[in-house]
Amino acid sequence: MNKMSDFLNSSLGRKLTMAITGLFLISFLIVHCGINALIFYNDGGVTFNKGAEFMGTNPIIRTMEIVLFIGFIIHILQALVLTRKNSMARPVKYFSNNASANSKWYSRSMGLLGTIILMFLVIHLKHFWVVSRFTDQITGGHTTLFAEMHEIFSNLWVVLLYDLAMISLAYHLLHGFYSAFQTLGLNNKKYTPLIKQVGTIFSIIIPFIFAMMPIAMHMGWVK
Repeated sequence: MNKMSDFLNSSLGRKLTMAITGLFLISFLIVHCGINALIFYNDGGVTFNKGAEFMGTNPIIRTMEIVLFIGFIIHILQALVLTRKNSMARPVKYFSNNASANSKWYSRSMGLLGTIILMFLVIHLKHFWVVSRFTDQITGGHTTLFAEMHEIFSNLWVVLLYDLAMISLAYHLLHGFYSAFQTLGLNNKKYTPLIKQVGTIFSIIIPFIFAMMPIAMHMGWVK
């Protein structure tokens, strides 16, 4: 038990935990994006509201919400600890540091990108999750989640905020997707190029679809 605890508290153990929770959160993004993309049916929100109702009432999905939150918290905490340890391990910056020659800027800015995403997540939960789960606005039939989206995205600053967060998510995924597989040891000469290619495509397409939702609603393309 002590050996397991020591391993999980080691840098390698924390990176492994981040990789596993990261891949779990990536799977959530696929499901969440798929459900939200139902707005593009452009049928007045009928199809989307049915999908949202299923997600909100299905007991398995509701249980997975708890697992999801735990995954988020673990991922964030491990990132904070690793960032702090890395900073403490190198308290004095090198006089000359050509970091760009060894890594992409976004791989060195995961803390900043993660902070932007976290701030967005708090606002996003307030806009939709709190309203749908802890008020009777939707469950009481006063409005629908689709109508709530229209109201929220009528504000230009909200649209800009969401799209800034999606740009941050794209860069976060560009580094995190491949890094998760690398940490788990799932990389070799045969599969690494494919993993990188899939990661790049995923990191562009998923945030792009998310980013287009507030734009489409604000511009009146989806009604």
